[in-house]
Amino acid sequence: MEVTQAITQRRTVKQFDPEHRLSNEEFQTLIHHATLAPTSFNIQHWRFVRISDLQLRADICSAAWEQAQVVQASELLVVTADIKAWDKSPERYWRNTDADTQAMVVAMLTEFYQGREWIQRDEAIRSAAFAAQNLMLSAKAMGYDSCPMIGFDPDVVAQLIHLPADHLVVMLLAIGRATAEPAPRGGQLPIDELLINNRFID
Repeated sequence: MEVTQAITQRRTVKQFDPEHRLSNEEFQTLIHHATLAPTSFNIQHWRFVRISDLQLRADICSAAWEQAQVVQASELLVVTADIKAWDKSPERYWRNTDADTQAMVVAMLTEFYQGREWIQRDEAIRSAAFAAQNLMLSAKAMGYDSCPMIGFDPDVVAQLIHLPADHLVVMLLAIGRATAEPAPRGGQLPIDELLINNRFID
């Protein structure tokens, strides 16, 4: 499938075939594609928690107001982000470069993030969201559908997956074989309302 097709055909679906399973190769391809997403200073804040335990799925479903896709989908990922990834041996993000480049970039990213907690959090969320979009488009290219979710209690989910204190839950992402067509698009805003030329008008 061409990337333009994946973009235009990707829709959020909420009904999945509970008997279908992705192959290990398909799942590994999805994760590989997720890790190719852009990320500031190559920090790679994303952490994906694959929920395969059926009881844990049921518990997360309860925390997500009993939304069926949580238990029906072939795969359920809790997309999380490490807020402090910038400060965890950052030289490893540039291990394939020469020593001078590595030292320069590490100094730059440290200066950029240190003491700026709001930037640390915002950037972690941005990076994880980029990765989640890669997952959804990759899934669509494979013939699968997906459902990104914020309709859940993040504190409960965090407890259930033993989320580290310096991480946050960005979204749930259900992936699998759809059993129903998505609802029609609710209504896209016109481009001239969304595209601003140079600056907003006072």
